[in-house]
Amino acid sequence: MATVAQKLITAEEFIKMPDPDDGSRQELVQGVVITMPPPKGRHGVCCNKVGRLIGNYVEANKLGFTTCNDAGFISERAPDSVRGPDVAFYSRQRVSEIPEGYFEVSPDLAVEVLSPSDPHTRVQEKVRHYLKHGVSMVWLVDPELRIVTVYRRQEHARTLEETDTLAGEDVLPGFSCCVAEFFH
Repeated sequence: MATVAQKLITAEEFIKMPDPDDGSRQELVQGVVITMPPPKGRHGVCCNKVGRLIGNYVEANKLGFTTCNDAGFISERAPDSVRGPDVAFYSRQRVSEIPEGYFEVSPDLAVEVLSPSDPHTRVQEKVRHYLKHGVSMVWLVDPELRIVTVYRRQEHARTLEETDTLAGEDVLPGFSCCVAEFFH
């Protein structure tokens, strides 16, 4: 029985695709469109809190740009991948202006907020993809367990509890907040 090869699409083709009518989110992973269901309420509220805390700090200190709502960046070419973190920070040293299309560089910080429907393997694959393709730090925020797991290249993951302080380290210098601020 013959199989038909799936046509891989480029980031340029992907950006021209219409948004799904059902509100679902899409990413391009090695030329293949991956569709995810729309986020639920707790996820949206948590993303908003994380984005506000980081964004207010970044703006007040003129450090660069903060994105939310799965704004895409091109992480690989041939085949192309366009990933969209829930929240991301791009330093002014790496990005001087906001692009009309996708960011051509990976963010300095990518934040993923877990949803109960997120399969563990998909989330871990995404974290590994980010780190492999230039993201310096990833925060995996779990609103259900009220924890944040911090991932860095060449380091073991660290899990912070609700009462711990989360720091931006060298990626987002001077930023810190209590983990609980993401959940209240």
